[in-house]
Amino acid sequence: MAVSLEELEQRLSHLRTELRGAVRARDKAETARIRRALREAEAAWEQALESEAGPDGEELLTEPPAPQASATAGEPRRKERPTHGAIPVREQVHQALTLLGAPASPKLISSTYEAFFTEPLIATKLASLRRDEERSFTAQGYARPYYICAALTHDRLVPARGLLALSTWPVERRIIGPLSPRVDFLTHAVGTAEQIQRLTAAGHPAPDTAWRLLRRFALTIPGACDAAAPQPEPARVIAAAHTEAAVHQQEDDQQRQAAAQRARSQLADVQQLFGAPPMRDALRDASGTLP
Repeated sequence: MAVSLEELEQRLSHLRTELRGAVRARDKAETARIRRALREAEAAWEQALESEAGPDGEELLTEPPAPQASATAGEPRRKERPTHGAIPVREQVHQALTLLGAPASPKLISSTYEAFFTEPLIATKLASLRRDEERSFTAQGYARPYYICAALTHDRLVPARGLLALSTWPVERRIIGPLSPRVDFLTHAVGTAEQIQRLTAAGHPAPDTAWRLLRRFALTIPGACDAAAPQPEPARVIAAAHTEAAVHQQEDDQQRQAAAQRARSQLADVQQLFGAPPMRDALRDASGTLP
């Protein structure tokens, strides 16, 4: 059975995370094993990409010729950063949002990914991602296992400005009501703390960047921080976040569920993922011109 590009990309991401842990643990045997598996997965990814491109896509996959050496005698040639096997931006966003567990801004997504993973995620690259995903879904439907989609406002069911979500989440989880920003912030804090716990339990110390991210969350959650401790305690952050979330949870859940029911009854599938068109666009579609 052929493995899809998406599955191979997920395997590449998983192997890179394992490799980072093995290197930090100074486990030479495990590092060598993972490197071999990584090379095999990269070769399989290249082969799958060639199959998807077909015979007409050969020029797209052919690397351009290397630039000529500088005419200046003795000038060293600049070393290009290798991009072979790099994780696609949409996969990076998927990993960060899965960890955070709730809709998030491009800046937080970027900070979270860079806190836990080895490759950078440039936030500016996310500007057109949602639009690209919407075009792909419109053309192919549910062909992909997930899409990077929009959070929806609870009142108008239009895309919530500056927030991305995952299509695999239920509509309720992607609705943004009056209390949702704070509830989602607490969810982000819990997700970050739980990831640090998972790394620690696996014998891999969390990066300093991950601890700094957790501290940023903990400082604004009552009872989550001990001023005398060098780092916030993940279990304490989780408990404090759950305690505060319980104050808002019932009302927030009711608002989200009511909005989700309206979304399911009023919106097509693509609109449930990417939002109803703003009123201005709806008027244009209905009349051909703006009033």
